[in-house]
Amino acid sequence: MPTLRELTDELLQQEATLREGGGPSGQARQRKLGRWPVRERLAALLDDGRPFFELGLWAAFGMYEEWGAVPAGGVVTGIGWVSGRPCLIAANDATVKAGALFPQSVKKLLRAQKIASQLRLPVIYLVDSAGVFLPLQDEVFPDEDDFGRIFRNNAVMSAAGIPQYAAIMGNCIAGGAYLPVLSDVTLMTEGSQLCLAGPALVKAAIGQDVDPEELGGAKMHATLSGTVDFCEPDDDACLNRLRSLIALLPDLRAGSVSARSPNVPPARNADDLYDIVPADGHGEYEMRDVIACLADADSMQEYKAEYGQSLLTLFARIGGHAVGIVANQQHRTRTAEGEVHIGGVVYPDSAEKAARFVMNCNQSGIPLVFLQDVQGFMVGKRAEQSGIIRSGAKLVNAMSNSVVPKLTVIVGGSFGAGNYALCGKAYDPALILAWAGARNAVMGGSQAAETLLSLRLRDAQRKGQTLTEEQIDELREATRSRYEEQTDIRYGAARGWVDAIIPPHETRLWLQTALDLLPSTEHRPPFQTGVFQV
Repeated sequence: MPTLRELTDELLQQEATLREGGGPSGQARQRKLGRWPVRERLAALLDDGRPFFELGLWAAFGMYEEWGAVPAGGVVTGIGWVSGRPCLIAANDATVKAGALFPQSVKKLLRAQKIASQLRLPVIYLVDSAGVFLPLQDEVFPDEDDFGRIFRNNAVMSAAGIPQYAAIMGNCIAGGAYLPVLSDVTLMTEGSQLCLAGPALVKAAIGQDVDPEELGGAKMHATLSGTVDFCEPDDDACLNRLRSLIALLPDLRAGSVSARSPNVPPARNADDLYDIVPADGHGEYEMRDVIACLADADSMQEYKAEYGQSLLTLFARIGGHAVGIVANQQHRTRTAEGEVHIGGVVYPDSAEKAARFVMNCNQSGIPLVFLQDVQGFMVGKRAEQSGIIRSGAKLVNAMSNSVVPKLTVIVGGSFGAGNYALCGKAYDPALILAWAGARNAVMGGSQAAETLLSLRLRDAQRKGQTLTEEQIDELREATRSRYEEQTDIRYGAARGWVDAIIPPHETRLWLQTALDLLPSTEHRPPFQTGVFQV
């Protein structure tokens, strides 16, 4: 089994390939059209010397093989700095299927808009897309979380005062034309197209022959329809214009950081994480050692340290920001009654402790950070008689109604209801990050394989079939292998279940940056939980 560092290095190499998009041929095609590849556009747009926190890089990974690869879903999204302001950028990669939008492309864009809304970041759209990928239109077009939701979000975000800038730097045809026009400011480069139907469709629909420039060119929209606000000669001028427009925005974030103290380095080196956490999900470790690599030195104050010890709850600071941390302990502990609790498992006492801690953080307006390495909730007669379902429901209730910002890092396993209770994707974390060794599924591979195998054996028995031991072993291995593939974090990242797979040593940087960007909790809505089971 490779180490966590080796797994991380392997993923970083794969990510370098994903960033190539459509490769040299696709980039050559862009240049032939007088346009820059998307990564060159980003390099010109973003401030030098500031990181770009890319989101959704694994979108669509391995999902559309029958149509050819769709690296990063054909869209680049992330948080970067433009003229000194943090912004959410969403840019089509026209080297990938001409920027056509697949189902996961849409999902990725919707997630980017949600992150921008939670962080209240200005949004910059670099539009260069052929529109919906027609062979999969039924998976892109009609549902509530499909293509049309993007435009609904444009309007709602604008009403909420979140600035949106759209630069049309290529094709923008059919329904996709609404995105830039629903933005606050629209730019367009010469040679680009913005129209509800291209010349061929216009000819087919109404029999009209029309010149592309007269139909949807930049000059026409700048001078005749009045649709675009700035007409720019090329990519370079357009990106410079964008930078100058963003520079006009007031810096509202400078006074929004609450409970901020001086930035103190952590007690342990971030590289220690590779030695602390086993990559294979087996073996015990001390989660406090992980937190010591992330939190400011001497800032950790543990809450109910001797109760419900399979979950750690503590107040700390990350980059000077006050946070509440909920994390799975990863070694066996012993209760006051002498009962042994398994690391990574949530017991009734730990669930109730965490629920109370989440409520306390909401009462105080302190953001929450979750470090997941969870196998799930305890099962069995003793756990059920102790009220595990009731205790778990308290934690889920508190989580569901939490009004403070939440950030989630999947360090190892993220299984079953443990994923929900510790702020999985369904519970609206502002960001959900994962390490290379992370696993995400309803249960672990070996347990799932045995459960699925028993069902298959029962079906065979009903049909009067008798399987040999060799056949049973083959079926067990095939089931386990297929399930293990689905628990690989790349599988989840391809489907948008996590926002980014990050190197462990960059975890503090990601968390600190997110905390820097989060809006103040001063005017948060009231925290209410409804009825608790007692």
